[in-house]
Amino acid sequence: MATATNAPAFDVLPMSGSLGAEVRGISLEHAGPTEAEAILSLLIEHMVLFFPDQHLTPDAHIAFGRHFGDLEGHPNVQGTSEHSEIFELRASRGAVADEWHSDLTCQDQPSVLAILNMVKCPAVGGDTMWANMVKAYDALSRPLQDLCEGLTALHDAHPHGQPEKMSIHPVVRVHPVTRRKSLFVNEHFTRRIVELSHEESDLLLGHLTRWASNPSFTVRYSWAQGTIAMWDNRCTQHYVLDDFEEERVIQRVTVMGDQPEAASPARFEPFTNSGAPGASGRHDRQLKAYLDAKAQAR
Repeated sequence: MATATNAPAFDVLPMSGSLGAEVRGISLEHAGPTEAEAILSLLIEHMVLFFPDQHLTPDAHIAFGRHFGDLEGHPNVQGTSEHSEIFELRASRGAVADEWHSDLTCQDQPSVLAILNMVKCPAVGGDTMWANMVKAYDALSRPLQDLCEGLTALHDAHPHGQPEKMSIHPVVRVHPVTRRKSLFVNEHFTRRIVELSHEESDLLLGHLTRWASNPSFTVRYSWAQGTIAMWDNRCTQHYVLDDFEEERVIQRVTVMGDQPEAASPARFEPFTNSGAPGASGRHDRQLKAYLDAKAQAR
């Protein structure tokens, strides 16, 4: 096993060829700034980290999360935790995030990273998968990379019952630390490529969201109670398998304040005038309403 730089007590076991590592030899409850800095370095390298046998209390979970930035409970979904910084979700089937996504891309400033505590997990099922969006971008053909770098996409909170909450982000972003490019669209929140007609957008967005979940970009983790997972939302997506019957209880703290940086400036004007007054015109009306609201707010 490899040993993390500046943290000789850490035992780090990579979990796949694309991303993910299991980390032992540290108590997150007693982690201070030095340990947090070393953990953040590992996260930048592996994109998602798993810490078995931690069993953090909500207060310890929150304290650990605050080492990495400002925390916010889920802005669109009501959890069950008494702590405002924690989003808790209980499920025995359904009510899981079984679409590929990066957290809260429907917001202007999405999640930087998330820290999840598996409080209770089924004996079988309920695994989570993560996908490496840097690798997904790198594996695209050069012409498609070039096209995507000049585009932006509209994201909304429709899955949370709030479609009026919208934001536009680059289709290809640059990580603020590594400076590597990655895809930044997902099937859960992304509705439309801004610069394309909705028919063209459906084709390209459908391809990109399917491509992002290519098994060669992924890691799958089987949970145990007390495990902490931590992932970088700026360069990953994740997906929960809805294949369990017993109760599954998670608690998550979320570090907010991401500011997605485009790999290249948008090269084209938004496509908002298809001339379709009927049902198909709704795609343009949603985008136009968002752009008009932004223009009025300036």
